[in-house]
Amino acid sequence: MQKRSMDELNRLSTEEFKRATKTPVVAVLENVRSAYNVGSVFRTADAFLLEAVYLTGYTAVPPHKEIKKTALGAEDSVDWKHFPSAKEAIEALKSSGFQVYAVEQVFDSLSLEKANFETDTKIAVVFGNEVSGVEQETIALCDATIEIPQLGMKHSLNIATAAGVVLWEIIRTRMNVPSKS
Repeated sequence: MQKRSMDELNRLSTEEFKRATKTPVVAVLENVRSAYNVGSVFRTADAFLLEAVYLTGYTAVPPHKEIKKTALGAEDSVDWKHFPSAKEAIEALKSSGFQVYAVEQVFDSLSLEKANFETDTKIAVVFGNEVSGVEQETIALCDATIEIPQLGMKHSLNIATAAGVVLWEIIRTRMNVPSKS
């Protein structure tokens, strides 16, 4: 096995990324307190060519030193908007035809591996605060909730990790990449 060089990876420039057809998926961050987590989500959004990242409440916004450190430039390539509240972001998304999912542990949630993400559906996924998660009022505005199955004793993941897991599953199903089951 030979590691590929940067040239062999065929990475898009910021301008090429901006012009590229995006995956109709938006990551919504509700009151995420760590700007490092925000930057990590930007980087994941860039990796999967997401339509945008919506930042709500007191979530840090670019330009920000800690976002820049983990986003590695993705804060410049990925479109983003700030909304004073998750409610306003969800209303905007729904009026644009998005199905909105909260990622949270709730009764009657969809287990991630069983969720059916139609390839022609525009999807927004809400990720919450590192301690309190997605607010109950926000969950009530969503079309459904997704839960990542967890087997250990902690039963929680860092928001950047959760975003990577959930967003990959949505992208994977759109790429028709079979899961190893």
